[in-house]
Amino acid sequence: MTAETHRQMATFIWDICNLLRGPYKRNEYRKVILPLTVLRRFDCILAPTKELAIEEYNKVKGKPESIVKARMEQVTQVKFYNLSKLDFKRLLDDANQVAPNLNSYINNFSTNIRDIFDRFKFEDEIRTMSEKNILYQVIKKFASVDLSPERIDNLQMGYIFEELIRIGAEQSNEEAGEHFTPREVIKLMVDLLLSPEDDLADSFKVKMIYDPACGTGGMLSEAEQYLKELNEDSQPYLFGQDWNDEAWAICRSDMLIKGHDEDKIALGDSFTKDAFKDQKFDYMLANPPFGVSWKQQQMYIKREADLGYNGRFGAGLPRVNDGALLFLQHMISKMRPVEEDGSRLGIVFNGSPLFTGDAGGGESEIRRWIIENDWLEAIVALPDQLFYNTGISTYIWVVTNKKKSSRKGKVQLIDARNFWLQMKKSLGNKRKQIGDGKDGRPNHISDIIAIYDNNKNDEKRTFSIDGKNKELIVSKVFDNEDFGYHKITVERPLRLNFQANEERIALLDGVSSFKNIASSKKKNESIRLQEIEAGEKRQEQIKELLRDLHKANRGKLYKDRRAFLRELREVDIGKRAKLTASELKAIMEAIGERDETAEICRNRKGEPEPDTTLRDYEIIPLKQNIEDYFKREVLPHVSDAWIDYSKIKVGYEIPLNKYFYKYEPPRDLQVIEEELKELEHEIVSLLNEVTKSDKV
Repeated sequence: MTAETHRQMATFIWDICNLLRGPYKRNEYRKVILPLTVLRRFDCILAPTKELAIEEYNKVKGKPESIVKARMEQVTQVKFYNLSKLDFKRLLDDANQVAPNLNSYINNFSTNIRDIFDRFKFEDEIRTMSEKNILYQVIKKFASVDLSPERIDNLQMGYIFEELIRIGAEQSNEEAGEHFTPREVIKLMVDLLLSPEDDLADSFKVKMIYDPACGTGGMLSEAEQYLKELNEDSQPYLFGQDWNDEAWAICRSDMLIKGHDEDKIALGDSFTKDAFKDQKFDYMLANPPFGVSWKQQQMYIKREADLGYNGRFGAGLPRVNDGALLFLQHMISKMRPVEEDGSRLGIVFNGSPLFTGDAGGGESEIRRWIIENDWLEAIVALPDQLFYNTGISTYIWVVTNKKKSSRKGKVQLIDARNFWLQMKKSLGNKRKQIGDGKDGRPNHISDIIAIYDNNKNDEKRTFSIDGKNKELIVSKVFDNEDFGYHKITVERPLRLNFQANEERIALLDGVSSFKNIASSKKKNESIRLQEIEAGEKRQEQIKELLRDLHKANRGKLYKDRRAFLRELREVDIGKRAKLTASELKAIMEAIGERDETAEICRNRKGEPEPDTTLRDYEIIPLKQNIEDYFKREVLPHVSDAWIDYSKIKVGYEIPLNKYFYKYEPPRDLQVIEEELKELEHEIVSLLNEVTKSDKV
């Protein structure tokens, strides 16, 4: 069954929504369509063994549940069963009893299936459809849909589930972060993750695969398919967790249908309730929501972050409005130790985790931790407009603690943004796809994997862009240190002049510490007014003190702070004003004015004080010497500057776009001028034709 056929089947199923119009809004259709598709699939799977199952149940009825379960699963050959004589076709025998019969039919499934429909909250929809007299027609439509394994295998059924969810998400106008991963992206991720592995064909090797944001299980299914193509006897253990009830129910259904342990698909938030706390995995894949806040989980995450590296988030916390890097830390915590063969993981991000966050901040510290531990192996930049509900650029990160010797201490960046085909018909925001070699399409996935395997610096490919063939670099290999930098704080000395004229004295009224002199927090109104009055007198006393200084020194402009303070103190002693440290600071703030020709202001140790308004920062690559850079790039321009060594920070960022940017000089002005003249001639010709036709 081709991708086009998947969509046709999903579209046929979704067309049943025409029966729901009125009682349901468009964004509510999925509440009916998804659970009924799952139920019909179960119904079709159990159909061949239906009669035998009923016979067997009559033999073991009344025996312990464990015996009933074992015998029934032996008959059905799957990990679920139904004890009712009803099926989709028999539900139609009595139009007046469809609702109670359908509830009875669902309740006679094994516990694992009933749990799924509890999460779908499907009993509410049965009641609604029954009250609106549409239930019979809806069930009749679904009874006509053949979802038997003979017609649609498990892999194809997974595609149909995903397509239904995609349509439902599109109609619900879900946010860009709540998207589903296109199959070609999943396949590329799986190939990147598994292609370097040498032991996947060994039948005795059991692999454990995990997705902490598994959605409907597409990544787990694709990874399993990859392993089975190499070794049909392969039986990987699939683990997943998701906090969306609907996605979890479908993923769990899919795992049941394929014979996996459905209990390994957990419901819940991976951050606050890690379902596989002490488990390590061979491979991990994830496409966490883009730009989604973790404010709701903030208390739990910060508590675990306080544990340092004894928890999952010891490297740091990203901004609360984007939890993407939390998923990556969560996955890294589940890597097997190197002595136990290690792990490989792949995760889809938007551009934010590449560069957001300042040196010393959460995101930068997480990148630093990953790169300095030599876990980041490769990043692949994907074409934009690949996803259904967002057109933004995306990137696959490959992280592992088992790098091959040729990759140790290195990171490969792959620019795959030009490996795409235009889709015949857009699907939401998805207008492009990565060719997979099927149906005559180019095999972009194979090309990207070849570039990854080559692991060459400055490898090139030729692309047709705007009708011209262009040779572009698609791979660059960097040392880990190339992504690191020192952020230094460059200080310059504070230089002030002082003059106690009326204009500057008036500025005192805008200084908060000076204004606080004439304020009071006392609740007693009488005392409060007394304190305010006393404060206003004190303010006036300070101003008079400054006026006296100004008169005594004939309006002198001081260019040395020490000289100004010395003469101010003499006047203060003479007037017995006894200025406090806070009052003196307020005076300095109001009276002082920045002056490049003034003397440097120094502290009690004689060290120059920094001028915060002149403070600057320099970014210096880790491979460069800080002092050499400072002497070469800073001192020639500001000779009095110095480095505050106590504030030096190390940061990491991955400016992928910068590395692959190719400067294209603007076209020659003469060429542009000639093109403009040609356009003018064309316009004149067209206008002449219009004029002639008007005369006729």
